[in-house]
Amino acid sequence: MDLLLILTYTALCVAIFKIFNIPLNKWSVPTAVLGGVVLIGTLLLLMNYNHPFTPLARHVFVTTPIVPSVRGPVVEVPVQPNVLLKQGDVLFRIDDTRYQEVVGEKTATVRAATADRDRTKGEYLRYKEGYDKGGAFTRSELDIREQLYLAAEAKLKARQAELTKAEYDLSETVVRAPTDGYVTQVALRPGMMAVPLPLRPVMVFINRQDSAFVGAFNQKSLLKIRKGFEAEVMFEAVPGRVFKAEVRQVMPNIGEGQFQAQGTLFTTERFRLKGRAFVEVKVNEDLSRFDLPDGANAEIAVYSDTFTHVSIIRRVLLRMKSWQNYLFFEH
Repeated sequence: MDLLLILTYTALCVAIFKIFNIPLNKWSVPTAVLGGVVLIGTLLLLMNYNHPFTPLARHVFVTTPIVPSVRGPVVEVPVQPNVLLKQGDVLFRIDDTRYQEVVGEKTATVRAATADRDRTKGEYLRYKEGYDKGGAFTRSELDIREQLYLAAEAKLKARQAELTKAEYDLSETVVRAPTDGYVTQVALRPGMMAVPLPLRPVMVFINRQDSAFVGAFNQKSLLKIRKGFEAEVMFEAVPGRVFKAEVRQVMPNIGEGQFQAQGTLFTTERFRLKGRAFVEVKVNEDLSRFDLPDGANAEIAVYSDTFTHVSIIRRVLLRMKSWQNYLFFEH
């Protein structure tokens, strides 16, 4: 941007020299140069401080690694890549044969435990009724029947818990979309083994709503960036266009300052990394027709409420740079 401003001033000086026939001598040229240094320097200082800009911006999005909860060979992958899904739609299925068998076994044990509980309960109630009426049953006999009943009740609850776990494992053989969104670059195929290892997800799910436009600003700009300030965004993928936006929030943390409990001490090298402040902006225009990919590069300018007349320079320069995006060279 600085170069664009200098070139604009140079073109203006050339035009003035031509139109007014100003001679090129040791007085006129240094005056034009010195005037340019003072003028451009002042404008740049005011503009950069009051209306910060960053070329380091991006459309960021949240991904969810899809890791199955159970182990088994994949039998079906009905999901199509980059097709919008609703929460709960099936992503893939794991062979559930052995999980069906476990559920059947646990169901049988629950039935047996229920029958045993009902039998011991009936005996306990019969002994209790006889004891309360002063019959032939002693307190010791009643206590034995009560303990047998309570043991059967506890055994039933344990078997029910096992059945619940088995049913949960069976349900987890069908892996579903966690939210609205889509999967991309689907490499999972039937016959592959899915294992519940956090370090080996089988898919990456793109959450539909969890996206934002974030710019990394110099920390010197933080005094002039506040929530609600006007902003503008331009994209490399949409040359010649600048979109209106506003500051949604200034992120409260800078990653270079984080630390975790570990077995080594910090060194001074860690503090050489200054880092930048992340600022999230909300684009107030419809971008759907441009089909921007998630993660698209962007550049952001923020306009503060001081020296507002200088913001016109930033706006012009931003639009000039946007038009530059029509020119590109492949490396």
